[in-house]
Amino acid sequence: MAHAEREERPERPAESDGTAHLFRALGRQIKVLRERAGLSQRELGLATHCGEDLVSAVERGVRTPQPDFLERVDQVLDAGGVLTAAADEVREALARSRTRHPDWFRDYARAEAEAVALHDYSNQAVPGLLQTEEYARALFTQRRPLLDEETIERRVADRLDRQQIFERWPSPTMTYVLEEVVLQRPIGGPASHTRQLQRLLHVGRMRTVTLQVMPTQREEHPSLDATFILLTPKGRQQVAYTEAYGHARLITDPEEVRVFSERYGIIRSQALTPRESLTLVEKMLGEV
Repeated sequence: MAHAEREERPERPAESDGTAHLFRALGRQIKVLRERAGLSQRELGLATHCGEDLVSAVERGVRTPQPDFLERVDQVLDAGGVLTAAADEVREALARSRTRHPDWFRDYARAEAEAVALHDYSNQAVPGLLQTEEYARALFTQRRPLLDEETIERRVADRLDRQQIFERWPSPTMTYVLEEVVLQRPIGGPASHTRQLQRLLHVGRMRTVTLQVMPTQREEHPSLDATFILLTPKGRQQVAYTEAYGHARLITDPEEVRVFSERYGIIRSQALTPRESLTLVEKMLGEV
């Protein structure tokens, strides 16, 4: 791709110290052990209390296997400690993982990793933490100026890796408000759209997540100018994060954060209830 843009960003630890090979090797080992045990990815996911998508992503090397996941899989697949033995190396890689993000995103990534609460308002696309791999790849592929293939795959892997926040316990409190048009936009085509709606249903049904939809027909709206995220890092005050055209801003000023918090409260009050929102997604799934 001769005219593709290469992203200027620091290497992920996995790229600079070779741990990417560790993760790919672990993924292949898990796949071999799973197939030897006669289990499908879905069955292994059920047995280890995680999703089929996670098992698939780990086996393909695009998700970092968490140490507790390795320990559960080792037991279920009767691996004799082969997978558990790699847990310490994985913990070390995860401890350094914050440096994988671009400079402009690193402060937010650090705050997100430590968050005890996360509240997201989105009006253009499904939030990164809720995206399927297919949806994320379509977004990065369609971006202008064009990104090269290596950068696309790296960005997709980074985005999927951040989704491990859903596997943390205790889990952070997470709420999302999405504009209805976000659910209507078929990024990646009909099949991708269907799987993304299914992903929203799955996450929206988690008891640690509240998902709401802001109907397009609402006559009033307190925040048409930008999307934003409110984060509460552990032991620290709430911050706000905004991003537009690659220009990111992590806001720590209490008065500015208060304004975003006030807006978010009004948005949630005007949106559909969580139950109504999931019903709407279910209805859209029946129409695609």
